[in-house]
Amino acid sequence: MSKKVRIPTPLRKLTNNEELVEVTAATVGEAIVELQNRFPGIQERLVDDKGEVRRFVNVYVNEEDIRFLKNRETPLKDGDEISIIPAIAGG
Repeated sequence: MSKKVRIPTPLRKLTNNEELVEVTAATVGEAIVELQNRFPGIQERLVDDKGEVRRFVNVYVNEEDIRFLKNRETPLKDGDEISIIPAIAGG
């Protein structure tokens, strides 16, 4: 079994309009690398030069914010769903 990554609408142009992408990664960081290998250009929109998840991007594993877990080191198990949610600025 695998894990699924839910791709937000603004990034779907990079994933051939796929909303759910399956990955085999063991951590969130590995999942981002796996996405980059399959969809070049997606990683730079998710992480900064240091490899940290960008401030305006929220990543959840099964609806839990990885910032309150282990960030990129957050472990993944079969059946997990990773959601990438770009923050929306507004006022």
